[in-house]
Amino acid sequence: VAGVVYHYDQEGVHRTHCGWEQCICVPLVQPHSGQLLHHWDGLLEEFAGGEAWLPHRYDEQEHNCYTFALAFINHVLSRQGKQPLSKEEFTERFVLPQSRRASRYLSLQRELAHRDCYIVPLPPGGQSS
Repeated sequence: VAGVVYHYDQEGVHRTHCGWEQCICVPLVQPHSGQLLHHWDGLLEEFAGGEAWLPHRYDEQEHNCYTFALAFINHVLSRQGKQPLSKEEFTERFVLPQSRRASRYLSLQRELAHRDCYIVPLPPGGQSS
């Protein structure tokens, strides 16, 4: 999937096309939210240009990339008339499930790398015989 990653650090907001191959994707938008998906990039670009994300405002503990991501999500939620997410709620509902999934995947990958095995694709229809 091609795209741009926005991230915020002591130098301000960055937009990068590569270097995030080892990151975890946290799906936030439901597939049926076509209207939101259509406007997502514009909303993100507008949000990233705000004064809150100037380099001098960065603080490693209190005003960082995680804060940037959560603030943008809450910005989108407020435009939809929804309640904001707390840091704890966002972590519990979105970040931890994806982190657990990635951890299980990496454990399986390490285990398979140390064994003589191979993966056989399922026949069409998804059922093994």
